[in-house]
Amino acid sequence: MGGTLVEDRDFEAFCEIAEQVGIPAHPDDLAEAVRWGMNEFDRPGADPDRLDYWTAVLSKASKADVPAPLVRAYVDRLRRRPRAPHLFSDVRRCLERLKDDRRVLGVVSNSWSEEGVRHALREVGILGFFSAIVSSGTEGVAKPDPEIFMRAARRIGVVPSEVFYVGDLPNTDARAAAAAGMHSVWLHRDGDGLGDDPPEITSLSELPKLVSRTEGAPVK
Repeated sequence: MGGTLVEDRDFEAFCEIAEQVGIPAHPDDLAEAVRWGMNEFDRPGADPDRLDYWTAVLSKASKADVPAPLVRAYVDRLRRRPRAPHLFSDVRRCLERLKDDRRVLGVVSNSWSEEGVRHALREVGILGFFSAIVSSGTEGVAKPDPEIFMRAARRIGVVPSEVFYVGDLPNTDARAAAAAGMHSVWLHRDGDGLGDDPPEITSLSELPKLVSRTEGAPVK
């Protein structure tokens, strides 16, 4: 969901909460640390636990080790804050095209809960496009574990080789879905679209035609 369908990172809120719990971090440093953390935790075998992620990010931003109680206080406040996700401009037309092509759509998200994902998608007006929502917080298993991808496939009623998965991280999303037996592509909005390991697109506007071209092809 985040980074693919909606932009749900709120750097202003990140800084406000850090200040509230007594973690010194300049907004620019925290924004840089969040981007660093996304890349750092996008690797095979990385711990998907959000406390570990925020411990690393907050420590990097403040240039000092942040004690675990402060990290827990930060994450607790972060979970309770009102969210205002924004829909990426290429999303709605892509979803409409896929629906017109009679594709069954679902979401697999490393997130705190399925209800939280549903709420975010409802807020931006696209929840009705999806037949299945799978959240790591509810399932107790997270990407890049193949199991969470397989659960999504089972809920839609297909086998993994009939699924085309797109996400904004090369390892946690694209390579992990491929390891689960799915077709996959990396949505790299800041890239050039030329990468093939994993295959790369720069906009969701490319997706419907790519899915059609891939249909029936063996998973590589």
